[in-house]
Amino acid sequence: MELSARVEYALAALIELASQFEEAEPLQIKQIAAQQGIPDRYLEHIFNALGRAGIVRGLRGVRGGYLLARQPQKITLLEVFECFESSQAVKYVQDSLSVNRSLIRDTWTEAHNKTKDVLHNCTLEDLYQMRSKYEQVDTMYYI
Repeated sequence: MELSARVEYALAALIELASQFEEAEPLQIKQIAAQQGIPDRYLEHIFNALGRAGIVRGLRGVRGGYLLARQPQKITLLEVFECFESSQAVKYVQDSLSVNRSLIRDTWTEAHNKTKDVLHNCTLEDLYQMRSKYEQVDTMYYI
């Protein structure tokens, strides 16, 4: 698995939405794009995909924008990843592979499965909580 720009941008934007979840105030793409340094037009495409997947919902109108469609603790990183990338297990044609190549493929498959497990067990709420901890460390001043 590889972390693409689409997935990284989607997660960064979703953390912003998670930070506003309790207030139930929609965020506009322009706001999120400015805060995260993401091109507006690119973020629109990302939100379209996230909307189709049922991760975000859009509100129209002057005070419109986007909200998370579900609680942050119910949205896994694997779900976001799968909006943009395939996480299907690596499939190989079983031909007469050497022992070394079989070993390499088995190890790669195991790594892939463990990565999926980590993404499945981590939620937007987890990332938001980690962000809060990072922000607290950044605001500490030493004399």
